[in-house]
This record gives sequence, C-alpha cells and structure tokens, in this order.
Amino acid sequence: MNPVLNQPINIRFPNDISLTIKREDLIHPFVSGNKFRKLKYNLLQAKAEKKRTLLTFGGAFSNHIAAVAFAGKEHDFKTIGIIRGDELSDKIEENPTLKFAQQNGMQFEFVSREDYRFKSETSYIENLKQKFGDFYLVPEGGTNELAIKGCEEILTSEDAAFDYVCCAVGTGGTISGLINSALPHQKILGFPALKGDFLQDEIRIFAKKDNWNLISDYHFGGYGKVNLELIEFINAFFEENKVPLDPIYTGKMVFGVIDLIHKNYFPLHSKILLIHTGGLQGISGMNLRLKQKKLPILKIDV
Repeated sequence: MNPVLNQPINIRFPNDISLTIKREDLIHPFVSGNKFRKLKYNLLQAKAEKKRTLLTFGGAFSNHIAAVAFAGKEHDFKTIGIIRGDELSDKIEENPTLKFAQQNGMQFEFVSREDYRFKSETSYIENLKQKFGDFYLVPEGGTNELAIKGCEEILTSEDAAFDYVCCAVGTGGTISGLINSALPHQKILGFPALKGDFLQDEIRIFAKKDNWNLISDYHFGGYGKVNLELIEFINAFFEENKVPLDPIYTGKMVFGVIDLIHKNYFPLHSKILLIHTGGLQGISGMNLRLKQKKLPILKIDV
C-alpha cells in the first residue's frame, strides 16, 4: 500500500473556498482507490475461511472486475468473473478491462443481461456453486459490511480540518464508510454516477449517521454516459493540476463540486476534500468508445 497524498487544487475559487483531493488512486498500482479499501478485509476473511476462489460480478469495463483479478493473483486466489452481457464472450481481446483481468488469471462466465439480474438470488448463487465449486462471494461493486469497514479507513486524523467531504457514488459502499468515520462537524456529499433514487435506501443499510446528502444533478445522462463538456473538463483539469480523473465516477464528482462552488452552494471559507476513488484503468476502454463516436479522447497519462 502506497501512502495517500492530500493534494491541494490550486484554483482560485469565490468565497475563499479551498479544494483538496485525496489521491486514493495512488494507493496501489492496479487495485486503486476504493477497490483496495473494499477488498482489504474481504481478502482477509476469505483466507480465514480457507477459501481458494473468489467469485464476483461486473460489467465489461468494471473497475471492480479488474481489481479482483489482480488482487486474487497477488494473494493466491483463483478468480471467477460473472460478466454482464453474453455478447462479449468473443470480444475479450477488444476490451482492455477484460483482457487485463484474463491476463491476471480470471476465468469468465458471460451471462445474458436478463440472467444477470438474478445475481443476488440464493438459487442463482447455489447454481454457481454447483458449477464452480466452493468460493468466497464478493458482491458486484464489492460493497458489503467488510467493504464498509475498509472504506471507514479512508478518512484520517489529518482530514479533521475539512468541512465537506465529497465522493462519487456507485453502489454506496464508499460513501457509507465516509459517513461512519466523519467527524461531527463534517458533511458528506455523494455524487451518484447512476440515475435514480434507489441509492438512498442502499446507503441507509450501512450508514450509521445522518450527516450526508446526495447531489443527483451530475450523472451526465447515467452510468457510463459522457459528453463533450465532461471530456473537455477532465482534460483541462489534468492539464492544470496534473491529476487524472476517470470519466465514470471521480470526473463527474469533481465537475459537480466546482460547478456548485460557482453557484454559491458552499458557505464562505469552506474547506472541501474530494475523494479520488481510482478507476483510471477504464480510461483506455472509454477512449475506444469515444473514437467510435468521433469525440475527442481523454488525454491523460495513467
């Protein structure tokens, strides 16, 4: 585990507001950000249960799939990925995420989008055990109680000076950990990468406080959706601050926070901490999609 850097963002903002980004993306070269945090205690539990195989779920460009594959190899687990979309079975070489996971030893099971919806059903899991034998189940996105425990370690005593802590939200695990570990004076703001209000209920399963709010105006059309404005913002932010942002999660969150600063959402003298949750492995896949759509690519060195 590499040390995490709190990097000030050298942009002059109105109302004497300061912005700092916690570089969780630097925590590990391949299992970065919240994926490292979520897997930490799950890997320990799998070893304690003497499991030899990790099985999990994800989409074609999933940061979680890539992280589980590498972490499994690093910790001597066999890994199995149940991948959403049976049409992808012959496209591994064209997909940087799946290719990376396969190179790190992950075995794939491609399933239809209809069948994928049953991933949480007991009968579906039992069928997988019949097929693959005994395994340690890591849920899609990695979020469970052990993942929350890991994410509670993101904030440290060095972060006590911040008034607001902001992060992107996927499955709700990272923000739940932040909510639980925040100090009484701190407000946690989550920026969902998906459409819909279901995340409120998901977060309440694990969150123990009411010190949080979701800002749902910056998903750019939904999960995995980007537009020219977001691409240009991420490229400019990298040019000015030398901080790479991913377009699925952290890029949208940082865009949203800066937009809210200019809309006077935050009080005078607010100190804001942005959590960089990693996800940079997905940029190469996104750039392939952008080229197909004849849009500018993300010019980021990762």
